[in-house]
Amino acid sequence: MNGADTAWMLVATALVLLMTPALAFFYGGLVRSKNALNTMMMSVASLGFVGVAWAVVGYSLAFAPGPSVIGGLAHAGLRGVGLDPTPAAATIPHLLFMAFQGTFAIITAALISGAIVERKRFSAYLLFIVLWSVFVYAPVAHWVWGGGFLGKLGALDFAGGTVVHINAGAAALVAAMMLGPRKDYARQATLPHHVPFVLLGAGLLWFGWFGFNGGSALAANGPAALAFVNTFLAPMGTLVVWTLLDLKRGGRATAVGAATAIVVGLVAVTPAAGFVSPVSALVLGALAAFPSYFAILHRSRTRLDDSLDVVAAHGIGGTVGALLTGVLAEKAWNGTADGLLFGNVRQFLVQVLAVLVTMAFSAAATFVLLKLVNLVIPIKVGTRDEGLGLDVSQHGEEAYSSGEGAILVLPGAARSATVDLASAEPVPEGGRV
Repeated sequence: MNGADTAWMLVATALVLLMTPALAFFYGGLVRSKNALNTMMMSVASLGFVGVAWAVVGYSLAFAPGPSVIGGLAHAGLRGVGLDPTPAAATIPHLLFMAFQGTFAIITAALISGAIVERKRFSAYLLFIVLWSVFVYAPVAHWVWGGGFLGKLGALDFAGGTVVHINAGAAALVAAMMLGPRKDYARQATLPHHVPFVLLGAGLLWFGWFGFNGGSALAANGPAALAFVNTFLAPMGTLVVWTLLDLKRGGRATAVGAATAIVVGLVAVTPAAGFVSPVSALVLGALAAFPSYFAILHRSRTRLDDSLDVVAAHGIGGTVGALLTGVLAEKAWNGTADGLLFGNVRQFLVQVLAVLVTMAFSAAATFVLLKLVNLVIPIKVGTRDEGLGLDVSQHGEEAYSSGEGAILVLPGAARSATVDLASAEPVPEGGRV
């Protein structure tokens, strides 16, 4: 083992874990105040539920020896996962490699929540992310990183463009379609309630992403430095282009747009981080702005209520990044393979195949899992709970409250009445709220 590699991977694991609370702030600021806690809890809950599922069986299905489509159960319950190195990470403890990969599983499941906020029953969500992490995320991770068929074909995915972002983006699309739109979607504005939270979340995501991409080298070495610098540069290119598009379209550069641009740039460079030159990373980030930007504009004109644009940011951003990896990869920098731009047509075709297979599998499996979950727990809240807000209906809390009461519309009432949230009893007329 190598002490420097182990130290770097300890830091990288902590950085990636930080990304899930960061995502909670990013998503939480984008929703209405009555759903802020519920939205943040969807990310926080993944830390526990997906983390436990990963330790019990997910890691084994992803990285234990097995056929090309799924790992075995040799490491179920962390059996055989100790302090010695593993072939996948030859200079760090096996246990640390498991933890690092677990942080990826956690945030991937949490990403999906952005497409279904403000309307999904929390208990159904918990069951879904556990099943999804085991039966969708783990197999795709095995295909690419665990000795599966996509890895054997030579698919390049340095830190999760396919495994994380395309996988989550396809699942988010299916989930949003199956739940249907919110009751007031396209009828009234659903504006972000706390834009500073969005900027804070984006900044913390960028900080954590240095561990996400740099740590995927699994050592403190040259590829880690390349991935680190490319993670530094690509979102800058996206941010500049996105801001210019905002200015050209409406004459204003929005803070939400800037935060979204940062995330799109990070998503796009993730598969390419250790495979392309720094200049190519900057170009990749700039190019990635266009499809995601216009996809968000188009989505608002459709009936697809992808609440926080997970499909545009992660699905499309990850796809662009994966395909451009097949174009811009440069053996002089990565020591592995050239891309289409440097004469390797096959690499681009392999990237296309990896994208299509992952999309198809994730979409189909997500559909089946949501159908199964709905048989046990209705996946969508009722109209009354949606109107009340999921903070109160699902958690019995409010993000912003005096602790004394709130104005609610009572079922069957001709007009609103004042209700004590603790007892659900009407407050005497003139009572404080």
